[in-house]
Amino acid sequence: MFDAQGNALPGATAESVALFDQAVAAFNLYRGDPVALVDQAIETAPDFAMAYVLKAYLYGTATEPDATAEAATIVEHLKSMRLSEREASHAAALDLLLRGEWTAAAVALDRHNADYPHDLVALQAGHLMDFFRASARDLRDRIPRVLARWSDDLPGYSILLGMYAFGLEETGNYGRAEEVGRRAVEAQPLDCWAHHAVAHVMEMQGRAEDGIGWMLAREPYWSGDDNFFQVHNWWHRALCHLELGQTPEALALYDGPIRQDRSAVSIDMVDASALLWRLHLIGCDVGDRWTELAQAWDAHADGRSYPFNDWHAVMAYLGAGRFDQVDRIVAACNLADESAETDTWRRDTARPLVEGFAAFWRGDYATAADLLFGARFIANSFGGSHAQRDVIDWTLAEAAVRGKLTGLAEALVDERLALRPHSAVNRSLLRRARATTAD
Repeated sequence: MFDAQGNALPGATAESVALFDQAVAAFNLYRGDPVALVDQAIETAPDFAMAYVLKAYLYGTATEPDATAEAATIVEHLKSMRLSEREASHAAALDLLLRGEWTAAAVALDRHNADYPHDLVALQAGHLMDFFRASARDLRDRIPRVLARWSDDLPGYSILLGMYAFGLEETGNYGRAEEVGRRAVEAQPLDCWAHHAVAHVMEMQGRAEDGIGWMLAREPYWSGDDNFFQVHNWWHRALCHLELGQTPEALALYDGPIRQDRSAVSIDMVDASALLWRLHLIGCDVGDRWTELAQAWDAHADGRSYPFNDWHAVMAYLGAGRFDQVDRIVAACNLADESAETDTWRRDTARPLVEGFAAFWRGDYATAADLLFGARFIANSFGGSHAQRDVIDWTLAEAAVRGKLTGLAEALVDERLALRPHSAVNRSLLRRARATTAD
């Protein structure tokens, strides 16, 4: 038995292979229910090791405590099975991931794909690891290492283009990123990751009108109820509205597709926290929205699993006035040792971010500026995309303006304007910074 890309699948049956390929396609497109499909494949063929591998990646890259525990259980069972060299290589990478060693796991999959260039599961899992550890270089280079050994008629080729487009964007190659991303969605219109890569290009270039147009024109492809990534794409549209000074539109998106279903999925709650925080920065009264979101974070912000999520939970806890939970997260950061890479992230990066945002909320703008100025340089440390991390720089600039740190305020606003000279947010910061200087 072989998968759609020609990789051997020991222990599989014809029926289980069909289910497995459907599960991989659902994973590629972030649509449907890949877990249900892979469970059916396992039920059909209990000795199908790659089905367990895929399921472990689905849970292990979710950045949620319960999902991580489930992935660990799956990997323990996987290691009790008779494994091929390829499957054993996956098990070793998963072991590293679940111990909090994201970079080591990602590098293991780099080496894995050198030997198995058509292993699409490994490529996508590795790409997600690159994203969650914010490795812009590997986001860009993981795909071209194997792309020459693919052809455009091999199933999944367009998926590789979508991942490559995002890596090109994160390394600042915006023109090439948009070109490759558009090729990917032309070949597979349902590829919401490729769609979002193009949205990132427009965000980073300050093309807010283009961003809204891109979202509206392609909305039927990315906004369905079965689309795991739809909230994140709605979030991107909300950012475009904020850049244009259209606060009511951004707030309506929060109350609508971003938060109306009260999602308990971490990546959705990250987007919700980040949007509410941005709305707060521009002086929008978000009412009691913080309270609901903070309660949703309680089951996820454990101070151990993934500190990028904990930092976003702190935004909600601050907004809801639950300062005891902020103290709990700070304590977890202070207790972090060096036993895993995630502990280093928590101690060296999450702690100054959490403390900096807490100082900002208290109105201690000088302390916030001191903490966030250094903490913003996390592009090769941990956490998300440039667009997601921009909230750090925005909060830092706002702290400098509000704290009347005149020289720093003008310098930071000039930095932002150099990247997005037409941004309503940045122009407002500039007016206020100059007014403070004049005073």
